[in-house]
Amino acid sequence: MSLESVRAFFAEKAPDVELLVTEASTATVALAAEVHGVEPGQIAKTLSLSLNDQPILIVARGDARLDNKKYRARFGAKAKMLDAEAALAATSHPVGGICPFGLPEGVTVYCDVSLKAFAEVVPAAGAPNAAVRIGTERMADLVGAEWVDVCQEPQAA
Repeated sequence: MSLESVRAFFAEKAPDVELLVTEASTATVALAAEVHGVEPGQIAKTLSLSLNDQPILIVARGDARLDNKKYRARFGAKAKMLDAEAALAATSHPVGGICPFGLPEGVTVYCDVSLKAFAEVVPAAGAPNAAVRIGTERMADLVGAEWVDVCQEPQAA
């Protein structure tokens, strides 16, 4: 169901965006970066959280971490990650394929400003082996995301 909802989303809203389905798993940032030939930061990971008992998604650069102080300052609550079962129920996407596309009604999407370091990002697309290459601003526009600053700066290697 999940990959199909993402296909339907792009067919309707951005038919020029190609779904990249691979044989290899791209379920982690490191795997996805290797498969797609990009740096880990360019992988747009989607974090599934519960805010006031409502599901929200935060899309951030792959090498960023959620900053609990920034999250609390922005949302007025402690960050509560959804477990795999709750994330699947809320998004229709399995862990490793969770993305801001093809979502059920009622899921609010935010994009962390950390993504703005890249003109193009590679988020998952509804399955652990599916992704898309898309302009960062275009992704945010397509999903109606609000920009927030809730992640720590990635540490220099």
